[in-house]
Amino acid sequence: MRREGELAMKILVLGAGAIGGYFGGRLAQAGADVTFLVRPARLEALRASGLTIESPLGHFNGPVATALASELRPDFDLVLLTCKAYDLDSSLEAIAGGMGMHTVIVPLLNGLAHYDVIDARFGRHRVMGGTCMIDSTLTADGVVRHSGTLQRMVVGERDGAASPRLDAFSADLSRTAIDWSVSDNITQTLWDKLVFLAALASATCLFRGTVREIVASPGGREVMARALDANLEIARRAGFPCGQPAIDFARGRLTHPDGGWSASMLRDLEAGGRVEADHIVGWMLHKARVYGADDTVLSMAFTHLKTYEQRRDAGRLPHL
Repeated sequence: MRREGELAMKILVLGAGAIGGYFGGRLAQAGADVTFLVRPARLEALRASGLTIESPLGHFNGPVATALASELRPDFDLVLLTCKAYDLDSSLEAIAGGMGMHTVIVPLLNGLAHYDVIDARFGRHRVMGGTCMIDSTLTADGVVRHSGTLQRMVVGERDGAASPRLDAFSADLSRTAIDWSVSDNITQTLWDKLVFLAALASATCLFRGTVREIVASPGGREVMARALDANLEIARRAGFPCGQPAIDFARGRLTHPDGGWSASMLRDLEAGGRVEADHIVGWMLHKARVYGADDTVLSMAFTHLKTYEQRRDAGRLPHL
């Protein structure tokens, strides 16, 4: 394991799916020391055919280092945590064998609720802040498919300070074509994204459509505006008011007349999969009620998602 302060890192990426496969793959493509922690079937596929990324920004296929949880040794400098919120507990168990004395975790999960869980398991000092924005999926044949050009990652120490480990990870990121930056107020950055994402997930799941389809429908633009304004007020009352650039970005993405995008939560829902209802929409709904903010859209979306979960758990979903 490299000592803290040396500008090179041994990186463990949890999973090789839509998020981990893309960002971990771009790091590996640029020569970083990356190992993908995967399940047996994915391990066999990667060892046989390599990791494949299809993207408008350039395709990639190549061999990558892989490991099972049982094979890990505590010699990694950084763990890129890219699981869904509902897999958080099992994911933390999986990475435990790779956690050395100075290993730092960079979570790329949506929302904020996971930080309390990770802190409790490994200690706050071992958890950096991180977030990403990308439209990517893992296809049935194991290809990481990236749509559009958005591939943003933001990282930072949660106390806003500089650190050797942040410098080391930045050095690895600087060798890639990823659109990345360091934030000296990563908690604000996380709130900025959550304000946008909770509105996007609420609306696209509630109406089962893309931004373009929603804003082209009667009342759609007004619902989008109401969802965003409510979330902005929640963030303000929580002490993390969004700046104008974040507001402009969110409003533009949520009301774009050609917006062919939706939340990944909708894709999961339409595939009959598990959804991050509690972690994103439910968490924000709780905050709305704590702060006395407008909870209309959040409440309707959360009820919709929890109803879906009941039908899914009971095996009553229609064949799509």
